[in-house]
Amino acid sequence: MAERTRCEICNRDFPNQDALTMHNSAKHLNQENVKMNKSGDKSFIYFSIIFLVAVGIIYFIANSGNSTGDIVNNAGNYNGGDIQKINIGFQGGNYYPDTIKVKEGIPVEVILDNSVRGCFRSFNIKELGVSGYSSDSSQTIKFTPDKKGSFEFACGMRMGRGTIIVE
Repeated sequence: MAERTRCEICNRDFPNQDALTMHNSAKHLNQENVKMNKSGDKSFIYFSIIFLVAVGIIYFIANSGNSTGDIVNNAGNYNGGDIQKINIGFQGGNYYPDTIKVKEGIPVEVILDNSVRGCFRSFNIKELGVSGYSSDSSQTIKFTPDKKGSFEFACGMRMGRGTIIVE
C-alpha cells in the first residue's frame, strides 16, 4: 500500500511529499507560513487587535467635538431679505452644522462649501421634495419650505444626515 502524506492545516491526504509541497505552496503560501500557523504564533492577531483599539480611541478623541447640537438659526437672524442663505460644511464625518432653522415660505439657498466631498454633495430633504447636487460651492441648492416641522436632510447615500427645522 502506498504511503500517504497529510496536510496539517487542511487535513487533506496526498499521495507523496512532492504533492503535499505543491499543495502547500499553492494553498498555504509557503512552508514558513505553514510552520508559523502550526506553531500557533498569535503575535499578528494581538498586534492587529491593539492597532484597531488604538485607531478607535484616536477616532473617538478626534470626533468628540462633533457637530451634534450646533444650530445655524437663520430663522432668528433673518432680516426681511428675499432669501435665507445656509452655508454647510463637512466636519467629524458629517454635515456641519447638522441642525439648521429657517422660516416657512421664504426661499432657502443651501451652499455646500469646498470641505463637502463625494456623495455628501448630493443634498436631499425627502419630506420637502428637495433633491439637489452641487459640484462646487458656486452651485447652490434652492427651495422654499412650504410646511413647518423638523425634517431630515441627507446625502444621496444617507451617510451624512442632519435636521432642518422650519418655523
